[in-house]
Amino acid sequence: MQREQKVNRELKASAFTAFFGVPENAAKLYEALCEREGISPDDITYTTLSGVLFMARKNDMAFQVKDKVLVISEHQSTINANMPLRDAIYYGRTMEKLINPKALYKASLIQIPTPEFFVFYNGKENFPAEKTLKLSDAYLEQSDSPMLELTVKVININLPVNHPILQKCRPLYEYSWFIQKIREYQEVGMILSEAITHAMGDCEKKGILAEFLRENGSEAVNMLFTEFNMEDALDVRYDEGMQTGAKQKAEEIAIRMLKEGKLTAEEISVYVDELSLEEIETLKCNLSDDDKGEESV
Repeated sequence: MQREQKVNRELKASAFTAFFGVPENAAKLYEALCEREGISPDDITYTTLSGVLFMARKNDMAFQVKDKVLVISEHQSTINANMPLRDAIYYGRTMEKLINPKALYKASLIQIPTPEFFVFYNGKENFPAEKTLKLSDAYLEQSDSPMLELTVKVININLPVNHPILQKCRPLYEYSWFIQKIREYQEVGMILSEAITHAMGDCEKKGILAEFLRENGSEAVNMLFTEFNMEDALDVRYDEGMQTGAKQKAEEIAIRMLKEGKLTAEEISVYVDELSLEEIETLKCNLSDDDKGEESV
């Protein structure tokens, strides 16, 4: 298989998946995860699920290593205890892509890649450097030896947490450094577009993510802008304050997304589920022509 055939052209849902959609970076990530050497970009084949069904499953990424190991991973800014169940679904659908259905009925054993499951967490909530989640934890009837088990390793890649993998994988360190800079600029009062621009300037000065930002600059900015808005939207869902305040914040987020102009009203409604599609369409109609797309960066 030629190299260009191995690159998943649809890995553009987020800056993380776009960055690790580069085989060189995915190879280094796998070497750090599994403490192996000698993995080359040509050993990586992407098998990421795509399509409308997975529109709300942002940052999902899967790849095979030497056709022997199947890595299914997600990059998340919120803590989700259901990742083992989600990964079980991802795994089944991924295997449907990899195996000829007719082969299942043959007597000979089908050789399949060994699955491994990871979540890269960089949210704002306190979370340990590493944690293992198990599918069996969700079972209504517990057993010491469940007949079906799936474990997911959750790794906190926030820079201050300093997980050892950040020292082993330079691409992951650089990505985490970039995100940390954006948040630091936000904390001192910058709006998101300014924070991203300043963080990109810092990256340029230090040679961090240099090639990626040079080749994907404006697209990466747009992806990050959407991602951070998604993060705000998820925060609204867990808001323990007054419902009125939560809905007002949801409207503010939806308006920002509409102004940014990268998502349709229907797509925004998937993430900002406090608002109906009709409410988002109304917000869109109330925007002036000058407002629409004004924050696109």
